[in-house]
Amino acid sequence: MAFFAFDASLELIRSLVEPLPVLARRDPDLASQLRRAAASVALNLSEGRRRSGGDRLHLWRVAAGSADEVVASLKVAEAWGHLNGAAIAPALATCDRLLGMLWRMTH
Repeated sequence: MAFFAFDASLELIRSLVEPLPVLARRDPDLASQLRRAAASVALNLSEGRRRSGGDRLHLWRVAAGSADEVVASLKVAEAWGHLNGAAIAPALATCDRLLGMLWRMTH
């Protein structure tokens, strides 16, 4: 069965493959945090899918928080001049779509 939110989380990770090494050279700590946040989205979505009740809702809320952390990390990287808007636009668009899905899943 398709799980579109999880698929979108993998799309998010793929959209970070090119900008992440650039960020890692300029700000390794921020790159590491961004990498962990993006992985957290996918991992919490997957784990939540196999849970029920409050456990599921909690994990999907954690995934939403991590997706928002990805957005913040990308915007911070742009503000510091480490990444440009064109480099982060695909990831931000995927996050926007993913956060919409997660909103519907948790409310």
